[in-house]
Amino acid sequence: MITSRVRPEIDYEKHGLVKGSRDVYVDCYVSEPTSDDPLLRPAVVILPGGGYWFCSPRESEPIALAFAAKGYAAFVLNYSIETGEFPAQLLEAAWTVDFVRRNAEKWRIIPNRIAVCGFSAGGHLAASVGTMWNAPEVRDVLGFRNGEGRPDAMILAYPVISTGEFIEWGSIMNLTQRKAETDPALMARLSLENAVDDATPPAFIWHTADDTCVKVENSLLFASALSKQKIPFELHILPKGEHGLSLCDPSVDVPRERAIPWVTGWVESASVWLDRL
Repeated sequence: MITSRVRPEIDYEKHGLVKGSRDVYVDCYVSEPTSDDPLLRPAVVILPGGGYWFCSPRESEPIALAFAAKGYAAFVLNYSIETGEFPAQLLEAAWTVDFVRRNAEKWRIIPNRIAVCGFSAGGHLAASVGTMWNAPEVRDVLGFRNGEGRPDAMILAYPVISTGEFIEWGSIMNLTQRKAETDPALMARLSLENAVDDATPPAFIWHTADDTCVKVENSLLFASALSKQKIPFELHILPKGEHGLSLCDPSVDVPRERAIPWVTGWVESASVWLDRL
């Protein structure tokens, strides 16, 4: 497997973007193609959680390796955190989707089968690029005119979605450096159940009903918005399970005796769903 690291080609200063204080980069997990291997593979861009304050290692490489084992090319975006401010993260995610698509021939990737997979705050970022891929900032900064940064599907694990009654304040305040607190228009824009339209890609969503960090209503609101627009989706709500389960197995420090059977198999379920699109 090839593992390499690239950095988004974004001129932050020119466009007045507030980049995070940590390095922004994409780690690539791609099986090395051979001359006698005609296989084309789907790809997944992974967006770890961490409240827009850090990128969780439990939702980074372990997820990439799990998808790689299913035959995917996997890419982990370590996006702007700490001092990073919207829309820097959105642009980084859209750039990464386009980067994968531009290199599809080299890596033998199916260019119209590139999914984003986000966890918690990373789920908010995945849903952001899924609903805002054609936003003015994306067109102006990245020069996209033909949906270059649009993912073909979204996988959302216990995602932050809403800035309404069920807001997860920490993520939204970190994302906007608290500006959303006094900017109702920005706050409303970041409530992604209101951003779904008929060009939003399909979604696979899972959450636990008793999540005390990110309320399950976030996923329910997003699924309802997808349903209203007749966008295909699959939704799984588990009755119990703490926030941040990731793969829910020893690879992410969850002892086998605490593993939840369906959660340990969600990558398989998501892969089956993606194959049906």
